[in-house]
Amino acid sequence: MGKKGKREKKGKGAEKTAAKMEKKVSRRAKKEEEDLEALIAEFQSLDAKKTQVIESSCPPPSPRLNGSLSAHPEKDELILFGGEYFNGQKTYLYNELYVYNIRKNSWSKVEIPNPPPRRCAHQAAVVPTAGGQLWVFGGEFASPNGEQFYHYKDLWVLHLATKTWEQIKASGGPSGRSGHRMVACKRQLIVFGGFHESARDYIYYNDVYAFNLDCFTWSKLVPSGIGPAPRSGCQMATTPEGSIIIYGGYSKQRIKKDVDKGTLHTDMFLLKTEGARKEEDKWAWSRLNPSGVKPTPRSGFSVAIGPNNRSLLFGGVHDEEEEESIEGDFFNDIYFYDMGKNRWFPGQLKGPKSEKRKRRRGRQAEAEGAEDEDMEKQHPQGPVEIVKEVVAEDGTVMTIKQVISGPAEEEERSESEEEEDGALSQQVEPCPRSNAMLAVKHGILYVYGGMFEVGDRQFTLSDLYSVDLHKMEEWKVLVEMDPKAQEWLEESESDEEEDDTEGAEGGEEEEESSEEESEDEGGEEQHPSVQPDEKHEDYLSRTEQYWIKLARSNMGPDAKEKKGHVGSWNIHPALQSAKYYMLRAQA
Repeated sequence: MGKKGKREKKGKGAEKTAAKMEKKVSRRAKKEEEDLEALIAEFQSLDAKKTQVIESSCPPPSPRLNGSLSAHPEKDELILFGGEYFNGQKTYLYNELYVYNIRKNSWSKVEIPNPPPRRCAHQAAVVPTAGGQLWVFGGEFASPNGEQFYHYKDLWVLHLATKTWEQIKASGGPSGRSGHRMVACKRQLIVFGGFHESARDYIYYNDVYAFNLDCFTWSKLVPSGIGPAPRSGCQMATTPEGSIIIYGGYSKQRIKKDVDKGTLHTDMFLLKTEGARKEEDKWAWSRLNPSGVKPTPRSGFSVAIGPNNRSLLFGGVHDEEEEESIEGDFFNDIYFYDMGKNRWFPGQLKGPKSEKRKRRRGRQAEAEGAEDEDMEKQHPQGPVEIVKEVVAEDGTVMTIKQVISGPAEEEERSESEEEEDGALSQQVEPCPRSNAMLAVKHGILYVYGGMFEVGDRQFTLSDLYSVDLHKMEEWKVLVEMDPKAQEWLEESESDEEEDDTEGAEGGEEEEESSEEESEDEGGEEQHPSVQPDEKHEDYLSRTEQYWIKLARSNMGPDAKEKKGHVGSWNIHPALQSAKYYMLRAQA
């Protein structure tokens, strides 16, 4: 009675505290969400003008993070939905739907009437029903300045066969949240955790909900046993037996006024059903103590289910908090969890040989003299860290810490290997990042986008890489991106400084326009060209930042940005002039 009674009493006390905090956060967030609802409604009114499905080939999507990438259950396609992009001054949210054709290595944009509102940090799960369904729950919308948040609690399904969106309205579901996790388990969607944040308060969740895919009803699960503490951004995977595995995640607590303490969770749990009858399933939490080499502590990692009954974890960041700053170590390693053996192990690439050279060079950069020789002779069992320094165009020195898991046998360099250095140095791999989007199809892992930070500057990515999880030989680059060329707008910058900065064109790739300008320097002004089969609306969206800067240069430095109607030329006074240039360039 003693220990068990104390645990139960402590658990009930924690539940009461969480309930009070949820009410407090809900009251303060209500006003913020009412303000944002008007903005969301305006976006939706624009989406409502779409009356037919339009699918068109397009360039790779613009840089983003916290979207969802899902493998089509029947076709060799990946489906990208939503996400966010921040350029230093403004936050952009998306509800665009892109399809990546694996065989053709090509992208297409699919415009479908009445899509879900723009969002990021949502969850998507695919089920093979009726030609395939993509289920989307929750996520968040942020104000342009990134200071207010609206957390969704809506549930949507994309019918892949008919290309139609449908909102499923069912009561009793989870409260509004983002950073949660959702998986398809048998004929249910299981939702766990997440957080809700207002301008001043926040709350993390550890509740569990199930959505029945046959009768379209929500139910809150009340598992027995001691489960995970509240968290967001964890790993959630389904076992072949229908159990749920939870690993890691992040949460924070307020230790005093305006001071928060973050926690990187590294514990692991199993949620198992014990029901005799399907409609009365009883669930129970139990603690897992896996063997092997666990991932180093981190947040912002991305997850997927790989072949051979393994779940996997990619990338992430470990923030080192100091008195007045936070420095993040970003990762690009892979860890596998064998669900049958309850064992973690790092993913080791078998080749190419350039990987061995990079490990040697990484050690040489960090060690001196005899220490270096010792490290050459000894093969460490854990991950090996490499430090790279890249100088951006603005002079910022980017120090990227890169972790390669488990070294292979190293060979002495021969003269022939020296001659091959040029070719071997061309081998590719994703740069370290967090909040990327993952999908696995035919045993191949695809990694898209994400972000990394250097000081106060954020680099958002739009590249696409793949690696064969069966062979584990090398990464292949499918879409390249140079993050150093990405625009970053400082709040204190003057308009003149902005004019001198190469633009990211609202998150789209800018290389095309910058190349054209350099080719015709001193001659007639060259504008971004219209890409094949590109629609007028897509061209406007892709080149918006370029035209704003061009208009500013013609209207003078006093042309300041003003708030206006979303989706119209009233967003910026300079756009009236920019529209003229745009139409002239398209003529």
